[in-house]
Amino acid sequence: MNSKTKPQSLNPNGQNPKNAKNLLRLKILGAVLTLLGLGLFAYFVYSVGIGEILKGIVNIGFGGFVFIIFIYFLRIVMRASAWRLCVAAPHKLRLSDTLPAVIIGEALSSLIPLGILISGTSKVVAVRNRVPLVVGLSSVATENLFYSFVTGLFIIFGAIAFLFNSELEESWVVMIYGLISLIFALIVFALLAIIRQWHLLSNFCSWLYNKHFGRGILENGRGQALLFENLIFGFYRQYPRRFAPIFLFQILFHALGVLEVWFILSRISTALPSLNGSFLLESISRLITIVFKLVPFLIGVDEAGAQIITETLALGAGVGVTIGIIRKSRILFWTAIGLILIFTRGVSIREITELSSQQHVTKTG
Repeated sequence: MNSKTKPQSLNPNGQNPKNAKNLLRLKILGAVLTLLGLGLFAYFVYSVGIGEILKGIVNIGFGGFVFIIFIYFLRIVMRASAWRLCVAAPHKLRLSDTLPAVIIGEALSSLIPLGILISGTSKVVAVRNRVPLVVGLSSVATENLFYSFVTGLFIIFGAIAFLFNSELEESWVVMIYGLISLIFALIVFALLAIIRQWHLLSNFCSWLYNKHFGRGILENGRGQALLFENLIFGFYRQYPRRFAPIFLFQILFHALGVLEVWFILSRISTALPSLNGSFLLESISRLITIVFKLVPFLIGVDEAGAQIITETLALGAGVGVTIGIIRKSRILFWTAIGLILIFTRGVSIREITELSSQQHVTKTG
């Protein structure tokens, strides 16, 4: 056998050693970030004082916390509704299918350091009895594209608002403008890739295959990647009328987040909260969620981001930390619901991990 076409060796778990090494590095990074987050969390609680935080929590009250949980439920409904519209005929998903799947995905994403790597896959596994895996994966990817587009614009507007509402050092201004430019460039690139139907993933897999990397996996993986891309591109050609409602659901998802922050501020702050301040807090929170998704429950980093904004708006550091803790509590609640759904619906964590690993290998060769 030619050495160039020799299949890559696998470890006892059936993984390519190179991919297993990369996964180990991500686990170590996730563990380090989690420890740093715990340290930040302890520092902020100590600096603000447990008494002040408890006072804010008491001001929310049981009824207020139930309302916060309900708002987050509505946000989940928005994502689930958008996903349902991203499934191409002849396949179909009902809201009763996508809603629990999204809850499961959010639970795993929040609970474990590498949750972001299996969140989308877990949604697909949760509906595997309703649609084929490749259809589920492409519909999740399509919904994520819409979500990413709206979220990118949301963060851009939040960054611009932050610049106009604060006096920052020149270095911070340059960094924020750089962030705005980067996000805008990624949005434009994604739009061009979809409009011009650039088969980036399948072409990359074919290039790896021709270079004799991962041939055992990419023998069939190339075709799956091409089918995956064609399903996404086909959706944009066939269902242009669905664009508006999908975008609307994504916008409402973020609007409900702003409402949640406004409600919390109205309960724990002595000053009357403004929509502008609530918008700033939610946009920064969304950016932190994206950047530090490896940290379970965004422990520490969410409080840090909220503190920066509340101090900028002269609301006080204690308000920011209290907001972070309250929002973390509702994530804990919905994570518990997600775990219950995993066990009651027979969703296999092993199946999710294996499918996610196959996707990772296909993309990286």
